[in-house]
Amino acid sequence: MYKEAINHYLQKTGHTGIHLKAVLFDMDGVLFNSMPNHAEAWHKTMAKYGFTLSREEAYMHEGRTGAATINIVSRRERGHDATEEEIKKIYHTKSELFNQYPQAERMPGALEILTKIKEGGLTPMIVTGSGQTSLLDRLNHNFPNIFRKELMVTAFDVKYGKPNPEPYLMALKKGNLKPNEAIVVENAPLGVEAGAAAGIFTIAVNTGPLPDQALLNSGANLLFPSMPDFNEHWQTFLNDLSLG
Repeated sequence: MYKEAINHYLQKTGHTGIHLKAVLFDMDGVLFNSMPNHAEAWHKTMAKYGFTLSREEAYMHEGRTGAATINIVSRRERGHDATEEEIKKIYHTKSELFNQYPQAERMPGALEILTKIKEGGLTPMIVTGSGQTSLLDRLNHNFPNIFRKELMVTAFDVKYGKPNPEPYLMALKKGNLKPNEAIVVENAPLGVEAGAAAGIFTIAVNTGPLPDQALLNSGANLLFPSMPDFNEHWQTFLNDLSLG
């Protein structure tokens, strides 16, 4: 069922097979249903400062730094970057607004797929642009005994965020992995781009409002419509992987 996507990846990269050892998960929009809150906060904050950023466009920028997102809009609407002071003020407002919303719930299907991966002897890893200091506590609360701190990549570990491949290359380094010993699970175009640029088989799970094509155009090798669907088909994918 998934052999065509696997074979296409192998032909493109020159690997003889995918010898899976680890699964690299993005966090927002994959493990937690937090993107609607981020999109709403961005939309309202930018409107407050006289900019236009739709909720859907916020999904396209997911994974960028706040400064990069603000500057893209500033250049588009004013023809120049925002000042450092403006960036600080806008991002502070966005963060305050986001923190007022109820904490995002665990994404349906996420715990189930992580449990299967862990019980199957594979290593689940987090690769996020987030820099929340309470990250590990939150992950341990929602996904007990799944993740290890030393196998997490956060905003503090890299100089460049997604779509630069550095976060996923750092995950390979931390896990002592080759690109064909891992797969990436992402929900955003920039994250997919980063995973693909790192030479890793990249699965897109479309948990947001973007068209599937936006994720496929960014380099996704395979696409699932939801985390429950990904969980449901995990074993079939794994079987095809071992036959690849």
